[in-house]
Parts: sequence; C-alpha cells; structure tokens
Amino acid sequence: MAAAKKAVLGPLVGAVDQGTSSTRFLVFNSKTAELLSHHQVEIKQEFPREGWVEQDPKEILQSVYECIEKTCEKLGQLNIDISNIKAIGVSNQRETTVVWDKLTGEPLYNAVVWLDLRTQSTVENLSKRIPGNNNFVKSKTGLPLSTYFSAVKLRWLLDNVRKVQRAVEEDRALFGTIDSWLIWSLTGGANGGVHCTDVTNASRTMLFNIHSLEWDKELCEFFEIPMKILPNVRSSSEIYGLMKISHSLKAGALEGVPISGCLGDQSAALVGQMCFQDGQAKNTYGTGCFLLCNTGRKCVFSEHGLLTTVAYKLGRDKPVYYALEGSVAIAGAVIRWLRDNLGIIQTSEEIEKLAKEVGTSYGCYFVPAFSGLYAPYWEPSARGIICGLTQFTNKCHIAFAALEAVCFQTREILDAMNRDCGIPLSHLQVDGGMTNNKILMQLQADILYIPVVKPSMPETTALGAAMAAGAAEGVGVWSLEPEDLSAVTMERFEPQINAEESEIRYSTWKKAVMKSVGWVTTQSSESGDPSIFCSLPLGFFIVSSMVMLIGARYISGIP
Repeated sequence: MAAAKKAVLGPLVGAVDQGTSSTRFLVFNSKTAELLSHHQVEIKQEFPREGWVEQDPKEILQSVYECIEKTCEKLGQLNIDISNIKAIGVSNQRETTVVWDKLTGEPLYNAVVWLDLRTQSTVENLSKRIPGNNNFVKSKTGLPLSTYFSAVKLRWLLDNVRKVQRAVEEDRALFGTIDSWLIWSLTGGANGGVHCTDVTNASRTMLFNIHSLEWDKELCEFFEIPMKILPNVRSSSEIYGLMKISHSLKAGALEGVPISGCLGDQSAALVGQMCFQDGQAKNTYGTGCFLLCNTGRKCVFSEHGLLTTVAYKLGRDKPVYYALEGSVAIAGAVIRWLRDNLGIIQTSEEIEKLAKEVGTSYGCYFVPAFSGLYAPYWEPSARGIICGLTQFTNKCHIAFAALEAVCFQTREILDAMNRDCGIPLSHLQVDGGMTNNKILMQLQADILYIPVVKPSMPETTALGAAMAAGAAEGVGVWSLEPEDLSAVTMERFEPQINAEESEIRYSTWKKAVMKSVGWVTTQSSESGDPSIFCSLPLGFFIVSSMVMLIGARYISGIP
C-alpha cells in the first residue's frame, strides 16, 4: 500500500515559547499565519524560602526538547512534512537569570526567576549609591532599580554561590536570560553553542544602554558584573546559529534549521499583535500582566511609573523601536496560587465556573501583591491581602475577586499609559492564556470602560517569534510588509455596566491597594530570614479573619 502523501503547505516556521508557567513549541504556516500544531508542558516553580522563586534550567531545556518532539509527532500524524520547517524563533520569560559552565553545559545554580525578591536589600544598598539628581541607571536603561531585573539577581549569584564565583575566576562562566540559555544549548551547547541574546532581552538586564544598544561599562562597574560573561547582543531577527540535535530527539529533521528570531515574550506579543505603529498597544495576560505601547523610534520616559524598554529590532540593519511598558507581577499566577496553595480549584479553568456562580465579589477585594507591587507603584513592601470579607463570603466570591484583581491592575497601568501618551486608548488589544476566560474579558471591558478586542488565535507571543524568525535575512519566508500581513479575526467585548459603577469599584480597589503597602518593614529575605510577621502566608490572614467573625458571633450570642 502506498504511503500517505504528505500535505504541501509551503514554508513553515516553528516557535519555542518558554514562559514562567509552561513551555510550548508551535508551528505556523508562514503564508497564512495559521497555527498547525503545538505541544505544551507545565514548568515547576520552586520556592525554597520566603520570597525566593527558582526554576531548574535543565528542566526548562528538557521541556523544550519534549515540546519539539511531540509537536513534530503531531505534524506527522497530520501528514505535514516537518522538513518544511525553515526557521525557528525563540520567545521567553524575561529577566530570569541563569549562569552555567561553558565547558560542561551544566547550570551552576537554579534559574533565579523574575518574580524573585531575595535581592531587596541589595537594591536598597545600591539605591543609596545613585545620586538623587542623576539617576544614571534609569536614564541609560529606562528601568527603576528593582528586584525585577537581571543585574541584581546576577549580583546575588556572584556574592552567594561559590560554584558561580569559581567558574568566573576560571573563565568558565556564562550568564544569560532564558533565551541565551536555550539558544546556546540548541546550537550545540559545550560543542560550539552560540552565546547571544537580542536587544529586547538585553534591555531587561539593567546592564544594557538602550540608546547605544550596547552593554554599558559604567553600569557593569556599578553592579560589579564582569563583562566577559555577558552574551553578544544581536537584533531580534537574524540567523544566530543552526539547530544541533545532540539530544535523543526523534525530530532529527530539525537538524540544521536556523534559529533566526528572538524576542522577550512581551515584545513577541507586540509583534504578534502587529502593533508596528506608534501608539498601538497590547496587553498580555500570562503569569503576570504586561501592557506595551509602541512609541516608535523614540525613547519616551514615563512620569507615571511605567518602564521604557526596547520593543524590537527586526534585522541587523533595521531601526530599533521602543515601547512604554506597564508590568504587573501577578495575574495568572493568582489562579495558580488558588489552585496549588489554597486548593479551592482543581484546575485553572475552574475559576471561570466559580466566578460565574456568583457574578460578583460581594465587596471582597483581593490584592495579590505576592512579590510586592510593580507598575505603577514599584512598592516592594506590599504583600497580598484579601479584604472586605463577611460571613457571606465564600470561595466563589474570592475567585471572582481574583479575576477582578487582574482587571483592576490593568486599569492602573492603562491610566498611567494614557497620562504619559496624552491620547487615551480607544480599545485594548489583548492576548495570552487567560483571555480564554470570557468572564475575565467582560470584567476587563467593564472596569476599563472601553472595548476589549481579542484575536481568535490567542498564541500571539509564539506568532511574534515565528514572524521574526521567518522574516530574517537568509530565511525570507515571512513578509512583514503591511500589505502581506494576514487579516486577523477578532472577538470584541463591550462595557456592560455604567461608568459610575465602574469608577466606584475602581476607587474601592485603590483603597485596598493602600492597605497592602508597608507590610514588610524589615527586609532580610536575602538571608532567608524575613520577619515573622511577613512570613505568615496570606491564607493565615483569611483564616484569622474568619475565626474572628465566628468568635464575634459566639460572643454576641448569635447561633
């Protein structure tokens, strides 16, 4: 019997999308932008001490191999020839910091995740050395001095991990964000792997000058980072190296395929949403929540707590584009916390069902400041609170309040962006895994009081990485010319409550945020010994509140 004929679809492009919660490999048709197949693997997060968040770099790499292999198997079942995959792009969680041994390929410590807070005292000490009238760190990088960015994480590793110190002394150490670790590993690792990053990821390290587009000697001296361990900085769309399948992969057909696109996940989503014009913006709902507005070829510095960052540079000889960014630390992570820590849901999808049962938080407000507050506050002393509890409050109300929290945080960064840009957004383009939740999307429209517009294919982060890879010089299978970009079908959510009600809810939220600030009065998380008060889990305060309510009823003689 003749073998089934393979489907001819024209050039295909693959994308590795390595996020905080999961890894995916997706394959797109470069002519139609159609998603043909994908595979996803959830990634473990480790919390060895209060405020610490780590991941295993080898587990991350293994998850990439697994996703590539499973996706290629699925394409085979669809009779799609994987030899048509002409390029691979990489999109990644930003800021997360890895140091590894270039001779053995072994990580020298776990990846220190962007959410990690262990460096708070480092940040406080460094901030004392910045002159009040000359914040050269912010003017060069566009970033506030914060635990969020890679430089202070790398400083911690150099100060506290003997294996890292020794490897630097012996010239064996390489530093990178997750993109660098993956590209180095996928292009041969210890056998000739390419040590590079792109401008978008470099711009999140706090070591990169976003004006000159180079590692900055003054910044490296300020953070005491040896420049020899830093990756080479490249554009977001060029051939970095070729896939070398040193791993026992069945997907041997990807051997020799160029890795030719690299974008930090939020920049990738901006490209995938085709926000190529000055003033276009998107909001991605993942582990955190990130609103980016393209500001064109000019750096715009925020007066309202937003970051200035590199949006993309789609080719070696192409211009760099910048963005304003509002960063929220906890969005999808709050759903995972309700699942894994409180156990009030079994799967992340259940949150929508619980919220739908009540249709209101009944005055309950949830501020999930697990890693302090990011934009627009930049307040590391904040911690998570749930307030407005009554005897009537149940898990459904808390679930609804968790979804509202994501929307309120988005409103705060959107307000800041509108003030910085001067022209309010008329609608909000959204993407990311959480946008499948229709209650969340309707709540977002109600709380912003503008329409929310969602593409029918929500995988815009991976799409952006694929577009950059396919458009690279030497690949040339994906045109980024406006007339060649595929039209995208959209789902639209209109506000359904009146403006007054929206404002009342928002003002109450802001009152709750103020109550979350100042919980951490002594920060000693670097030594793993935070003050006893701060180390109590958020659940303790919920239970305490409920116990007090029950006690009050008993004392009052209420049955």
